[in-house]
Formats: sequence, structure tokens, C-alpha cells
Amino acid sequence: MNRRACLCLATGTWLGGSMHSFIETALTFRLHYGRGTQVGYIFCDIPAVLKLACGDTALNELVTFIDGGGCVLHHMLILTSYIYIISAILRIRSNEGRRRAFSTCAAHITVVVTYYVPLVFIYLRPGSQHPMDRVVAVFYTTVTPLLNPLIYTLRNKEMKAALMRLGGRKLPGPEP
Repeated sequence: MNRRACLCLATGTWLGGSMHSFIETALTFRLHYGRGTQVGYIFCDIPAVLKLACGDTALNELVTFIDGGGCVLHHMLILTSYIYIISAILRIRSNEGRRRAFSTCAAHITVVVTYYVPLVFIYLRPGSQHPMDRVVAVFYTTVTPLLNPLIYTLRNKEMKAALMRLGGRKLPGPEP
């Protein structure tokens, strides 16, 4: 990874996110509202705001669905990269090397799955008004960001040692 590739990836992400937000915002502002003033959600997410609209939301739902479908492409790229990573890990000769590599991948996969699976659940079911949508929204907006530092912190040896001391146990291995 060089500086130019990193800059291109970051710029592409920023432009893609900005374009997505602009399109969704423009489509949302063209709708008429009047049913109510309270969003039955923990934040003003697209599906929740569309439920308040009085007009036809079919175009908004279609664009949201297509955009969500585009995210499936991103998921496939992530999955493909993990297939390559796992195949490379399996070629590592030492058990300790394989264990450490899988440990690193497991932490990242956990974060990716806990974020993307709920998003797919919400956005690839346009027009859904299932009460479970609220619970799922709490999961990807609150639980995943809370778990992220915890998952990565537990990979730190000093943090593991401190937690073990709190629990009254010693870490296996040679004494310092």
C-alpha cells in the first residue's frame, strides 16, 4: 500500500458516500410530509423518514434498494479478500503462526459481520415496517461501535493481562 493508493481509496470512499447522501437527501426533500412529526426510530434513518411521507416513496425505496445492493458488491470484495487471506494463513507452517493470524482475522471479521449483517437486514427490505427493524438499528448504530474497541483491545497482551489479574488468574506462559 503506497501513499497514492491510500489517497485514491480514501477519496473514492468520500466521494461515494457524499454522492449517496446527496441523492438520498434530494429524493427525501422532494416528498411531502404531514402524517406525523415523530420518527418511530432512534435516529432519522431513511426507512423511518420515508414512513412519515404522504406521497409515493417507490422511487426512494428503489434507490435505497439499489444502493444497498451495491453494498453487496462491497461485501463480496471483503469476502473474496478473506478467502485469499485464509488460504494464505493455511499455508503457514507453524501452528503458532496460524493461530495468531486467525486471531487477527477473527477480530476483524467479527466487527465486519456485526456491522454489515444488520445493515443488509434493514436496507434490502424496502418498505418494511417490522418492529424488529428498530432493534436491528440499535444493534448497528450502538452495539457494533461499542464492541469495536472491546474486540480490538482484547487483542492487546497488556489488556489481557490486566483483565486476568482482575479475575485473579495468571496468563499462561513464562514468568516475566
